[in-house]
Amino acid sequence: MGETLAAVTGFSSGFIVAGGVVALMVGLGIITRFIGISHTAAHIRAGENAILFGTVVGTILTVYEVSLPFGSWVLAIAGVFMGTFVGGWIMALAEIVNVFPVYCRRLEITKGTSWIVIFLAIGKMLGSLFHFYMRWGKG
Repeated sequence: MGETLAAVTGFSSGFIVAGGVVALMVGLGIITRFIGISHTAAHIRAGENAILFGTVVGTILTVYEVSLPFGSWVLAIAGVFMGTFVGGWIMALAEIVNVFPVYCRRLEITKGTSWIVIFLAIGKMLGSLFHFYMRWGKG
């Protein structure tokens, strides 16, 4: 009985959190911004399915710690896709809440904003690679 209650509670909690994330994405217009930037409105169904599939597979791999018989190259490719998705989330969210225009106005920056965004992305990537190289978080 205790395991059933734990399973139902875990499933319900995950369902609520997932609903909150989707509500955030829709409410802030992140999904529509992704579609607008990538010019993929004709393939919206495929994009939705890809997001759903990635979420389900990521959840299964995380919760059950499944070991897949693929080499490091598959891990590298998956990491690139995951990093691109998370980076896109961060940039879309920052753009929607007007982080960059506010910073540029306060710091009186009038030129070179595209370079600032590029170097922010490069810094994030290098920081992540350093983090994984040092194996921080591994006990």
